[in-house]
Amino acid sequence: MSLKVRKSRAMPPPAPCELTECMAIIAGAWAPNVIWQLRAGPRRFSELRVDIPPVSAKILSQRLKELEQRGVVSRTVQPTSPPSVDYALTPLGAELIPALIAIVEVGHRLKGARGGDQAT
Repeated sequence: MSLKVRKSRAMPPPAPCELTECMAIIAGAWAPNVIWQLRAGPRRFSELRVDIPPVSAKILSQRLKELEQRGVVSRTVQPTSPPSVDYALTPLGAELIPALIAIVEVGHRLKGARGGDQAT
């Protein structure tokens, strides 16, 4: 016997949906981690590799390019020898920090509800 499908009581999202727009900005593996690391100030590529050890150079490079195209990260070439590049959050990128902090706080509560520091 199948159950009757209930109608959704949630209000339909406005078009275009702001949640979808925001999630598209931070989409991609490691994108939130990159934004998180840049919240304290500009970092060079090699520093981000140290900050986020599991990410490969290829993926980190792709995410930085995508985030730059989306207006979240700025890329500044420093006039040094050899040239170095600094990545920093744009004002739009900085607006994402409170949302990421909220996600981290919920993550801590969920981890606590599961029983603390158990390996997942």
